[in-house]
Amino acid sequence: MAKDGNKSGWKEFIWNPRTREFCGRTASSWGLILLFYLAFYIFLAGLFCVTIYVMLLTLDDNKPTYQDRLATPGMMIRPTGEDLEIIYTKENTESWDTYVQALNSFLSPYNNSVQEQNNMVCIPDEFFIQEDSDSVKNNPKRSCQFKRSWLEECSGLTDLTYGYGNANPCVIIKLNRVIGMLPGKDGPPPSVSCGPKGDDGDKMGNMTYFPPNGTFNHMYFPYYGKKAQVNYSQPLVAIKFTNLARNVDVNVECRIIASNIQSNNDRDKFAGRISFKLRINSKD
Repeated sequence: MAKDGNKSGWKEFIWNPRTREFCGRTASSWGLILLFYLAFYIFLAGLFCVTIYVMLLTLDDNKPTYQDRLATPGMMIRPTGEDLEIIYTKENTESWDTYVQALNSFLSPYNNSVQEQNNMVCIPDEFFIQEDSDSVKNNPKRSCQFKRSWLEECSGLTDLTYGYGNANPCVIIKLNRVIGMLPGKDGPPPSVSCGPKGDDGDKMGNMTYFPPNGTFNHMYFPYYGKKAQVNYSQPLVAIKFTNLARNVDVNVECRIIASNIQSNNDRDKFAGRISFKLRINSKD
């Protein structure tokens, strides 16, 4: 009997025909509570939308409102190889053709015709400042030309193999972009300096830098961001290794030299420097 009473009680709770209540509430009571929650969640959604809208009014599509500026930008090489290793056999064309194709692809935006069409001739050795004028936005911002031909022997224009075919390979270095950075401010322009890492000094041989002295001219800075400076071309430095030791690993480290960039931070081995390995196998 007790079980039948409990069952009857649950049935009456779900639907009571005498009071016409469903789960303890009449239709008008359910309507009022549903109306309350509907109004409550509409208010919350509206408040959220207004908050987002107000926040978006403070943002600039072309410039980040806040950013964690890197004190020391990183560096990268092209071609990258696997694990920053460039290893090939001089006599085996297929072993270095991938490097050549990677450099061709990377340098195609730097073709002279492309640069002349999209970018302007700038005044060397001066920062290219393009600030906004109060509420008037100076967008899109212009960019300076960096022509592929300026890399000379490492441009792929005179030597289609970038030196890989005759065991004098070229490696191209770029400095990572940091919005608003003025490298070498109040001093000479930043430059790249490469040397042996560890005890590989006798294996390194000679190096030639393009442009001369491996400099990143001041006119390519500051960088204003991808949206504000759509045609920006990062300055490059190419290093040609002319007589590397054969059939051995050669560890190379390149650093950025600038008055306001630190490249000897032992806690961050990628800050302002990059290390990579070169190995040229040859039957000679």
